[in-house]
Parts: sequence; structure tokens; C-alpha cells
Amino acid sequence: MENEKEKDMTLDDLARIVQNGFLKIDERFTGIDTRLDGIDVRLDSMDERLDNINEQLQHVEDTTTQIKTNLNKKVDKFEYNTLEYRVERLEDARAA
Repeated sequence: MENEKEKDMTLDDLARIVQNGFLKIDERFTGIDTRLDGIDVRLDSMDERLDNINEQLQHVEDTTTQIKTNLNKKVDKFEYNTLEYRVERLEDARAA
């Protein structure tokens, strides 16, 4: 009986089956394309956020460099205290 059904299939039937298969594949590709478009949008968003983070990190690095430069210009606290003590002793000796 199965052989009879197979023999009764025409080229039009076969073409319709093949066409339906291609349509299903096309639907799947459309779904994949939609998902890939969504991924592209998310990646673009992440790229923008990473660019923003990079700018912020560059600002932090610049600020840190500036702070280090300013610290190098400052007098060491121990050295300052020593000099202050010496000046006080000189002033006391002079006043006496």
C-alpha cells in the first residue's frame, strides 16, 4: 500500500514538498537574522559603554598623574617638622 502512495506522487507534489521545506528554512533564517540583529544592537551598546569606561579611566589616570606630580612638589612632612623645630630653636636662641 505504501508503494502505491509513493507511485501516486506527482512532480507537483514533490515540488510542493520541496518548496515547503525551503519556506521553513527561510523562516528559520529570518529568525536567526532577527536574533543576530539583536546581538548587533547589544554589542554596539556595549562598545559605547566600553568607550565611556575607557574615557573615565583615562581621566582617572590623568588625575592620578597630576596628583603624583603635585605630591612630588610638596615638602616631606618629616623634613618640614625638622625644619620647623630648628627654626623655633634659632628664634628662641636669638630671643634669649
